[in-house]
Amino acid sequence: MNVQLWTYVIVGITFALYIGIAIWSKVSSTSDFYVAGGGISPWANGMATAADWMSAASFISMAGLISLMGYDGSVYIMGWTGGYVLLALLLAPYLRKFGKYTVPDFIGERYYSKSARIVAVLCALLVSFTYIAGQMRGVGVVFSRFLEVDINTGVIIGMIIVLFYAVMGGMKGITYTQVAQYCVLIFAFMVPAIFISFQMTGNLIPQIGMGSKISDGSGLNILEKLNMISLDLGFNEYTRRSKSLFDILAITLALMVGTAGLPHVIVRFFTVKKVSDARKSAGLALLFIAILYTTAPAVSVFSRINLIETVSNKPYSSMPNWFKNWEKTGLLKFNDKNNDGNIQYLSNQNLNELYVDPDIMVLANPEIADLPPWIIALVAAGGLAAALSTAAGLLLVISSSISHDLIKNIFNPSISDKGELWAARISATLAVVVAGYFGINPPDFVAAVVALAFGLAAASFFPAIILGIFYKKMNKEGAITGMLVGVLLMSFYILKFKFGIFDGGKEAVPLLKEQWWFGISPEGFGAVAMIIHFLVALLVNKFTSDPPKYVQEIVENIRIPVGAPPAKNH
Repeated sequence: MNVQLWTYVIVGITFALYIGIAIWSKVSSTSDFYVAGGGISPWANGMATAADWMSAASFISMAGLISLMGYDGSVYIMGWTGGYVLLALLLAPYLRKFGKYTVPDFIGERYYSKSARIVAVLCALLVSFTYIAGQMRGVGVVFSRFLEVDINTGVIIGMIIVLFYAVMGGMKGITYTQVAQYCVLIFAFMVPAIFISFQMTGNLIPQIGMGSKISDGSGLNILEKLNMISLDLGFNEYTRRSKSLFDILAITLALMVGTAGLPHVIVRFFTVKKVSDARKSAGLALLFIAILYTTAPAVSVFSRINLIETVSNKPYSSMPNWFKNWEKTGLLKFNDKNNDGNIQYLSNQNLNELYVDPDIMVLANPEIADLPPWIIALVAAGGLAAALSTAAGLLLVISSSISHDLIKNIFNPSISDKGELWAARISATLAVVVAGYFGINPPDFVAAVVALAFGLAAASFFPAIILGIFYKKMNKEGAITGMLVGVLLMSFYILKFKFGIFDGGKEAVPLLKEQWWFGISPEGFGAVAMIIHFLVALLVNKFTSDPPKYVQEIVENIRIPVGAPPAKNH
C-alpha cells in the first residue's frame, strides 16, 4: 500500500477509536461534563494531561523549530518542560484542594467578585482561542499533505471529529480519548525516531544516537557533522546561540509561567478524586511528557542533516516525490533565482532559493529518510492526535467559561443542571466554528501562535493564581487591575510587533525588530507583562482594603496538608 492508503487506514482506525470512546462515555450531568465527576485515576489523568499539554506545537512544530533554529530553539524545550514542573509543584495540589471547576471559577471565588470572574473569563477565552488557532493549523497541515485534501476541508473534518467527542463526552469523554491519543502520538513520535537513529548512527536509542558518530565513514560525531555543513551553507553553528541571552531568558520564563497559567491544563487537576491524586498525576504526566521532550532534540538533528543532504545544491529535477508533494501544500517552496536548475539552500536570503516551513520537519522526516509507508502514515496520525487532544481540552475551557462562569454564575444563577449542560454544548459548537476559522486563516506557524498563547496566560493568570494561593491579603481590586494591565499590555505588544497592526501591517514586522522593548521578542514579552502584573496588583492592593476574613481563612486552609488541623486565627 502507498502512503495515502496507509494514512486513510491508520487515521480512520484512530478516529473510529476516538468516536467509540465518546459514545461509551456520554455524559448527562455538568459535573461529568466539566471535571469527569472528579473520579479519574492518576494514571489515566497523567496520560490525558500529557496529551492535553503536548499539542501540535510539541509534536509537529517544536522539533522543526529546533531543527531550523538550532541552539536558539532549545528555549521551547526548557520553557515548556520547566513550566510544567512549576505547575505540578506550585499550583496543581492547591487548586485541586480549592475544588472548583475552572480557573475563572477559582478567580471569581478567591477574589469574591463577579467582575474578577468576568475578567478571568475574557482572559481564558483569549488564551484558548489563540492556542486553538495553532492546533487547527496543525490539523490542516496534516490533512493537506497526507490525505491530499484541501486544507480547508481538512480543518472542517478535524472540527467535526473533535466537536463530536467534546460535546458528547465532555471532560469524561475527552479524558479517555486523550489517553488513547497519548498512546497514538507517543508511538508515532518514537517509532520513526528509533528507525532514523539506527539508520544514521547504528544506535536504537535516539537520545544516545544524537551524540554518536554518524555512519557515513567520516568518523565525525553527528553534531560535529551538522555544525560543519551548517557553516558551509553560511548558517551559524547548530550548537551555538545567535539570539540575545536576555531574549532567550525572557522567552524561557514566559513559556514557564505561561504553562503554569494555562486554563485547559489546570482544569485537568480538578478531575481526580483527591489532592494526593493531583500530585501523582502531575508526576506521571511529567514522566510521559519527558519521553517525547527528550527525543525531540534528536529528531531535530536527524531531520536537519537529512534535509540538507537531500536538497542542498542538488538538481530540482532530481527531487524525490516527497519534495513535490510538500510543494503542493505551500509549506516548501523553491525559487530558482539564478536559473541553474539547482537548489541553493543558504543562510543569505538574497541567494537562498528554498523556503522550509518549520511545521513540515517532523512530518516530512520519515519521507526524507525513505522509511516504510506505514511509518509515514503513523506520523500523520500522531500529529492529528496531538492537535485534536489539545483542541478538545481548549474547547472544554471555552464552553465551561461561557456556560458555567458566565451563564450559571453571572447571568442566570437559577439555570437547571440540564440547561447548563445544553449551554455548555452549544458554546462548544460555536467555539469550534471560530477555531475552524483560525485553522483556515492561520496567523503564523503552529509553535509561534502557541507561544503567544503562553505569553497571554503568563500575563493574565499566573500572577493572579500565585497571589491568590500564597498571599491571603491579596484583594479583588489588585487582582482585577493586574489581570487587565497584564493581558492588555501583552495583547498590544503582540499586535504591534507580531502583526504590525499599528505600523503598516505584517510587511512591516521585520523592520520593527529593532524597536522591540528591551530587545525582547513578542514570544518572550509575556515575562515582562507578568512582572508588571505583579507590581500593579501589589501596588493597588496596598492602597485598597483587605479581603474579607472568610476569604483569608480559605487561603490559609488550602495550603494545609490533608489530615492536618485547620488554620486557627490568633
